[in-house]
Amino acid sequence: MLASVLWILLMGFLFGQIARRLGAPPLIGMILMGIILGPQVRNVISSNVLDAASELRTVAVMIILMKAGLGLDREKLAQQGSVALRLGFLPATTEAIAIAIAAIFIFKFDFLTGLLLGCVIGAESPAVIVPGMLRLKSLGWGVTKGIPDAILTGSALSDVLLLLVFSLLVNFLSESGIEKITLTGGFTLTAVQLLPLQIIMQSVLGIVFGYMAAWFAVIVLTKQNWTQNAVQDTLIAACVALFLVIFAEIAPYFSGYLAAMSMGFFLIELDAPLARRLRGGFDSLWIVAEIFLFVLLGATIQLQTLRNIFLPGILILAIGLLIGRMIGWYLSTLGSTWNWREKLFLLPGNSAKATVQAAIGGIPLAQGIAGGEIILAIAALSILVTAPLGAWATITFAPKLLERGEVDPTKVTVATRSLLLVAVDTSPLATEVLGKAAHLARRSNGEVIVLHVLNTSNQQDVKQLKKQAKQLLSDIRYEFVTATGTVPEEIIRMAQNYHVSEIVIGKRGHRLWEQVLIGSVAQAVLEASSIPVILVESREPKSIYETPL
Repeated sequence: MLASVLWILLMGFLFGQIARRLGAPPLIGMILMGIILGPQVRNVISSNVLDAASELRTVAVMIILMKAGLGLDREKLAQQGSVALRLGFLPATTEAIAIAIAAIFIFKFDFLTGLLLGCVIGAESPAVIVPGMLRLKSLGWGVTKGIPDAILTGSALSDVLLLLVFSLLVNFLSESGIEKITLTGGFTLTAVQLLPLQIIMQSVLGIVFGYMAAWFAVIVLTKQNWTQNAVQDTLIAACVALFLVIFAEIAPYFSGYLAAMSMGFFLIELDAPLARRLRGGFDSLWIVAEIFLFVLLGATIQLQTLRNIFLPGILILAIGLLIGRMIGWYLSTLGSTWNWREKLFLLPGNSAKATVQAAIGGIPLAQGIAGGEIILAIAALSILVTAPLGAWATITFAPKLLERGEVDPTKVTVATRSLLLVAVDTSPLATEVLGKAAHLARRSNGEVIVLHVLNTSNQQDVKQLKKQAKQLLSDIRYEFVTATGTVPEEIIRMAQNYHVSEIVIGKRGHRLWEQVLIGSVAQAVLEASSIPVILVESREPKSIYETPL
């Protein structure tokens, strides 16, 4: 098992980075590596790991749903009105029905078996959609109208609907009968008649349990202070979310996935600072979980089952997406403020399939349902086609179809490049300036540009300054550069050329009669620079003339 884990992590990461460097989503490389490592090709993954693939996928999906919840914006969802709710039911329903009708003619299925196939294929992949939407939010695409938030919420609700219908159809087709339930008063209802109530119950209870879990996490992590750092906070929150998912499988009265997503959402409302810490922790967890998820997806794909149904399978997917789902998207956005470009974005942004298909695609075959092998093959085909295509198309077409708005750093992790320009001369003050820059860079995990403008300095002074920078910045990525010219102008020019986030410079001057005279160079930089300037003052004792009267 350890060797298998090593293969999965190292080779999955390597192929993911190769795909990224080639301009493709990393998950393409990970899925391909899974196919190579899996039993279809090299067969180097332990059977124990493959047997645990379903449980490992559950953990990965929990992590990505927590990330989704921690990235939701309540105001944007309220602004959308019923769009997010309609996206949760209409596209999935129309796609499943379109696939069911097409399967009657293409595969000679009866309607219920075709609808079973539609439920498998119509489910959306949180593992593909959530990272894509969160990335759009961090870049600002579509955030003004809350489009990423609506897609995130809709995809979670649609999976609740389709999984419920799927379980109902599996029970009926495998047992040749629909279970009847007798209520108080002698009323008898079938499972089909109870389906709307089940959907409402699972959704409402999922939200309620998510709120309770968020409240519990706030009590333990913030009020009682049982943890000492963000890593421990993330560990406890992940365990609570995973418990929700596992408990929902034991007691299927609520949606565990919706509960996990709701927990992240309510954490923002109950304790925003805690949510911010957890957002960074779950970002780190996803780095590992993503590799396991997509490599194991590739390893479990049955390649031999794709040969005979490749072209019919592509036709089924096209009918489901381009006819069924587009009708649902049109009805979902009817009456909204979305323009035609934003509505068209739903095609790349809301069509990826992966995790749900891998989890349930083989169940009909295992239950002995007629057509189960075809359902499994098309589920595998949908992963290979829509997951890479959806991940690539989301980030490619977002700038072409969506408007860019202001990023809300309280709802997403905004990756900013911290680069400091440190302007130093050969005076003793350079030591304190470099020390301050090192402290700031360590706190922000940033990089440093050390600038020395040559004036009257000799080479020995510059050499000593380089040695000093090497000592104080030994654990920080830095670059030492020199320039010639007017000192303030060169500092500002280099700061603009390198696109630095701050300028760090020494402050020389005297404090007299409560008036601060900063010094000619620092004063000139402060007045002319549009980039924030940090002044470092000497710690040497001041004379009596420097003390304000």
